[in-house]
Amino acid sequence: MKKDIEDKLINKNTKPTSMRILVYDFLSSQEAALSLSEIENHFENADRTTIYRTLKTFEEKGIVHSIQENTTTKYKLCHDGCDEHTHKDWHLHFYCKICKQTTCKEDILFPENIQTQFRIDEIRLFAKVICENCLESLQ
Repeated sequence: MKKDIEDKLINKNTKPTSMRILVYDFLSSQEAALSLSEIENHFENADRTTIYRTLKTFEEKGIVHSIQENTTTKYKLCHDGCDEHTHKDWHLHFYCKICKQTTCKEDILFPENIQTQFRIDEIRLFAKVICENCLESLQ
């Protein structure tokens, strides 16, 4: 597993440091997007600045995409098609008003093949909802 992560980071022109490998591995096991604080809580002994720099590097290299949620930024791994120039995670992000989780709804996409005279580098689609699990518990 570690070798796979190292290869993915190298393919994104990112040096595979121990912390980067740990953060990537942790994010790959998560269904929902996570904030810096949530990631930091998982790595009790890690420096917050190191985790923040790791996430910023990942974002710059197309490894994660950030989701702005009110006053919090959350992070989720990108697809392999993203790179340091263009994020191709053109899908809707659902923020559940009850459980406070943000998930990527990859079945709701913005079309990538729009004919324009400009280049779209990133699109951020965000919806406040009540997720399927919370909706069931309300009934």
